[in-house]
Amino acid sequence: MIKKAFEKRPLIPRKVISVKGKVHYSESNQAWNTIKLKSEFLNEFQQLKEKRSKFSYEMIFGRTEEEMIEAIKKIIREKNFMPILMFLYKDIE
Repeated sequence: MIKKAFEKRPLIPRKVISVKGKVHYSESNQAWNTIKLKSEFLNEFQQLKEKRSKFSYEMIFGRTEEEMIEAIKKIIREKNFMPILMFLYKDIE
């Protein structure tokens, strides 16, 4: 069976969205694999509420400032999607 290529269409917000959230541990998967989207995202992107739709993501995590700057420059040159900045923190109590 030949697998059909699928098209990726970027989701682009109408305004700047700034939210904070948590990464959750999934007991059933025994992995840190759940990032819950806040209502600000769901309100901006109504299509995320469509249960039968499929969505994917691409994450770029550079090791240095230079790598990230180059990745951002490439995104700007290609003009094919709008990136989301995501900062990962370890919460210390």
